[in-house]
Amino acid sequence: MRIITGKARGLKLVTPKNYLVRPTADRVKEALFNIIQARIPGSQVLDAFAGTGNLGLEAWSRGAEQIVYFDKSRESLKLVRANVEKARAGEAVTLIHTDAVNGLAMMEQQRKQFDVIFSDPPYDKGLNQKVVEALEKWPVLKPGGLLVLEHSLGEDPGSYLPEGTEFRQEKYGDTKISLIVWKS
Repeated sequence: MRIITGKARGLKLVTPKNYLVRPTADRVKEALFNIIQARIPGSQVLDAFAGTGNLGLEAWSRGAEQIVYFDKSRESLKLVRANVEKARAGEAVTLIHTDAVNGLAMMEQQRKQFDVIFSDPPYDKGLNQKVVEALEKWPVLKPGGLLVLEHSLGEDPGSYLPEGTEFRQEKYGDTKISLIVWKS
């Protein structure tokens, strides 16, 4: 697991010692960032399921201004902190020990908004749907902002996205990425 391009290009990230965290594969991350690259420079980014910090640090390396991470696992946050320190990205990063839904409520109370939100939770537990429902309730993703959902092949975001929402999907092995331009 490494940073693919930008100011931290080639940096090898600290990886988990167990399989409780499933980092986005480098090839999936590279394909994703090739699609969304134009949205990253100067952006405010939220990674709602931090894991290793992989997605947020790639965004930071490519020019994102601020990265906020949520994770309810203290072990994951330690891993993210180690990777943030390794990348020397500390001034641009905020780590918050919380689950995604409570974190989104907290961001709304603080009147924070984001240009890009990554939601890459454990697969098939209904967590992406909970993130979408929370975003409908709390306007933390700017209108026109990008919601990136990473999920299993069996998950269908069309079943829980607001009616009329158009989205693009890309398939990489047993992973799908859904890209939603937020209208609310």
